[in-house]
Amino acid sequence: MADIFDDYSMSGGMFEAWDEMFERPGQPRSPYRSLFAALQPLAPADLRFRADQLARVFTDRGVTFAYAGEERPFPLDLIPRILDAAEWDLLTAAVQQRVKALEAFLADIYGAGRVFHDGVVPRKLITTSAHFHRQAYGVEPPNGVRVHISGVDLVRDEQGRFCVLEDNLRIPSGVSYVIENRRALTHTMPALFADARVRPVDDYPARLLAALRAAAPEGVDDPTVVVLTPGVYNAAYFEHALLARLMGVELVEGRDLVCSGNRVRMRTTQGERPVHVVYRRVDDEFIDPLHFRPDSVIGCPGIVNAARAGQVTLANAVGNGVADDKLIYTYVPDLIRYYLSEEPLIDNVETYRLDDRDPDVLHDVLDRLDQLVLKPVDGAGGKGIVIGPQAGPEALAALRTAVEKDPRGWIAQRPVALSTSPTLLGDRVAPRHIDLRPFAVNDGNEIWLLPGGLTRVALPEGALVVNSSQGGGSKDTWVLAHPGDPAPPARQRIPLEPRDTSSGPRDSGPAAAQMAGQ
Repeated sequence: MADIFDDYSMSGGMFEAWDEMFERPGQPRSPYRSLFAALQPLAPADLRFRADQLARVFTDRGVTFAYAGEERPFPLDLIPRILDAAEWDLLTAAVQQRVKALEAFLADIYGAGRVFHDGVVPRKLITTSAHFHRQAYGVEPPNGVRVHISGVDLVRDEQGRFCVLEDNLRIPSGVSYVIENRRALTHTMPALFADARVRPVDDYPARLLAALRAAAPEGVDDPTVVVLTPGVYNAAYFEHALLARLMGVELVEGRDLVCSGNRVRMRTTQGERPVHVVYRRVDDEFIDPLHFRPDSVIGCPGIVNAARAGQVTLANAVGNGVADDKLIYTYVPDLIRYYLSEEPLIDNVETYRLDDRDPDVLHDVLDRLDQLVLKPVDGAGGKGIVIGPQAGPEALAALRTAVEKDPRGWIAQRPVALSTSPTLLGDRVAPRHIDLRPFAVNDGNEIWLLPGGLTRVALPEGALVVNSSQGGGSKDTWVLAHPGDPAPPARQRIPLEPRDTSSGPRDSGPAAAQMAGQ
């Protein structure tokens, strides 16, 4: 029987990339040896059949994503991505370090502003950020946590070293696919797990709920937690509903909440019920029409005042988006040194600032647009990115005009050949570029990382943009246990039903569609 990897080429197209599975053709890296042995006997047609099964399961369970105006099953590749225990330990420490520094940074810029006075970050850079909100100034979270949930995007470069691509501290999305990917793969391909010591991912809902409860206002011993969604037309609505169900809390829309006297309550069939923590999946601009967009119908009027008064906690906090600004990203290594007195454990991708502080850098970048990657500083979901080596003359000309008009609105990075991983495409296996989004949960005492996170795949050949909104897919991400650790459970179970919530709000109906994920 032919080996499904016989025709596998380790080339990543126009960019020479580091391959996750293979050291050289036919020679798997150590963490992949048992997986390689399990996959070798399978025929391509069998893999295709199982992939079709996965797509049907995802469609039936509603694991879908809106792409190009069409609701489709979220693409899950059958071949998982594997990280060994030592490598995961490094990534865990690096993400924890980064989150700690950014927590301190957010507390500082919405408070004392020491980082400005000490000359680490220019004040102008913060005040010109689209996601810096003066409405958040002086708001102190009950347990000091602003970044309850974060997703730090990591990539592996041509030498196999991890580096940070960007930070997501507003409303990071995608964790539902981590949970569903594992559930689907253990049911569809259980034999793959036979000899692998894979750490489970089913702790996430309990960890998230514990962190949200720990963020409750002072004096509240048994807080009521809700998940606030923009509604059923949001692209990430499946995730909102899944997390609410797995945590056993209510899924609400803005119209289900009422705020008066700086207290938030939820309308239910048994009357109004106090709400203490809102895990909101609604962007800052739509969360409160009294402070932001007055035409928003998906937020709750007065909820920001209630947060300021310490009567409700918003997770994540309003104003976190300033730390997602890609120009701020270039300062994070300095912020780690400033706030933590430590050296960064993982570097940023080599990046050029194009603001007015150094005109020579801007001129150099404009001369090399066809050699660099240009990103809008407030972009999300891969939108607006121009990969110079893959762009045509018209795209580069339009980019030059945009950058010259608003240098503050862009950063430039050297093109990184994201590592590749074997991916099933029809009846063949081919390399495709991938990244990794680990999800960190901060309860005020510990920053915990979900073992594995979301590996996203750029499905078109040679593509480097992995985002789901740009047609990307995903892989189940395996983190192997340490050799001396107890064996993870053979069957990784994720509960389908939560505790009873029959006293919750009325059924949610359609609401104005608003993208609230990154």
